[in-house]
Amino acid sequence: MGHLKLDRKSFLRSLALAGAAAGLPSLSLHAADDKKHVGRSLRVAHITDIHVMPGRVPEYGMAGALNEVNALADRADFAIAGGDMIMDAMSTPKDKVKEMWKTFHGIMKADNSLTVHHTIGNHDVFNIGKSANSYADGKKWACEEMQIANRYYTFDKGKWRFIILDSIHHKAVPGYIGRLDEEQLDWLRKAVADTPADMYICVVSHIPMLAVCTMFDGGGVKGNTWHIGGGNLHEDAKVLKDLFYRSRKVKACLSGHIHLIDELEYCGTKYYCNGAVSGAWWGGNNQEFPPAFAVMNFYDDGSSSRELHFYKWQG
Repeated sequence: MGHLKLDRKSFLRSLALAGAAAGLPSLSLHAADDKKHVGRSLRVAHITDIHVMPGRVPEYGMAGALNEVNALADRADFAIAGGDMIMDAMSTPKDKVKEMWKTFHGIMKADNSLTVHHTIGNHDVFNIGKSANSYADGKKWACEEMQIANRYYTFDKGKWRFIILDSIHHKAVPGYIGRLDEEQLDWLRKAVADTPADMYICVVSHIPMLAVCTMFDGGGVKGNTWHIGGGNLHEDAKVLKDLFYRSRKVKACLSGHIHLIDELEYCGTKYYCNGAVSGAWWGGNNQEFPPAFAVMNFYDDGSSSRELHFYKWQG
């Protein structure tokens, strides 16, 4: 199926009417309160885990999220895509993966006007974990589709430096774990150290570095001990936490991957896990959380706040 052609004005009109009729909340209870902060520097849409593929529901849902992002009265300065843009490249034939990327690009072109900075997710990587070569080749293809020069990078906006990481790490058997390779970790240490003293840092990864919700997605108690899989939470979380704490510059971390939503603060850094545009992979709510995207507000004093938007994802 090709991209669904939606007239923007009529789409937004039906979106508003349907949302009002269904009583859908536009913003969560965690909507930003600018009075608590000093001088907003940036407003950034964080759209993660779209998992688009050809089909009416995922195409309409992705277009719906992008239309709402672009129609915000308080407009975002740019967007960060948090990874897992397509449904699955991990174990899908190449021709089907190409169709997913074609669908993704078509909707992005038709329904988005914001600059987008991309993050690699596990489902964006073709043939993941079958061999070291397939890993490198899969990430190269993902970078080409996302039009990024490298799998990790940095850019500055206002008083904030954004550090985009590749948290998808090879493991000996097919699959992945969340961590940074040594080359990337060395680069991250330098990127943090080189950040000017009057700037703050937001780190973006697909897999969370710290998140309570990982306890409820594949985690559980075994033998009176909580277990959380290395594919759901960075295995090098303590190394990263120590780096952030020593620097005093890393004030926010954004992630997706879990399709659940939480927010916590630890040692001076706020960690936001921002759910999924696709919710339960276009099947409705994932546990307590409907399909959603986040809008982050970054302030001149190094603080941040989040708005959650639960949007009309079904036609």
